Amino acid sequence: MKNLFASLAWLACTIPALADTVVPSRTIRPNTLITEMDVKFAKGDLPNGFSRLSDVIGQEARVALYPGRPIYLDDIGPPALVDRNQLVLLRFTGQGLVISAEGRALERGAAGDMIRAMNLTSRATLFGQVQPDGSLIVRR
Repeated sequence: MKNLFASLAWLACTIPALADTVVPSRTIRPNTLITEMDVKFAKGDLPNGFSRLSDVIGQEARVALYPGRPIYLDDIGPPALVDRNQLVLLRFTGQGLVISAEGRALERGAAGDMIRAMNLTSRATLFGQVQPDGSLIVRR
């Protein structure tokens, strides 16, 4: 009896537990916000996939997602706050000095992303980090 229990315990440890993987229920185009109607569970566990709907809902598709195929970690990300060609506020702070200017975003970006922007006055291209309010903090 003791050997049977030990054998069953060993077998349970060696067989991986199967979990469900989140997959799209319809085709999702890039730059589309994912809603609860867009995703469902499929049988099977994927190392680089998602196993919880809450991790996917509210994110933005970075690539086209097709029904029944797993959603990988790099396929989605936080929603973009700044679109390409959008007017943005550029802010530079340093040594007690704050300079603000109007600029045009040259790339899309979510909060925390470093994107290129053009100062509309000087036409200089610079890099800035997208802030939660949609403005850019310019880095040297």
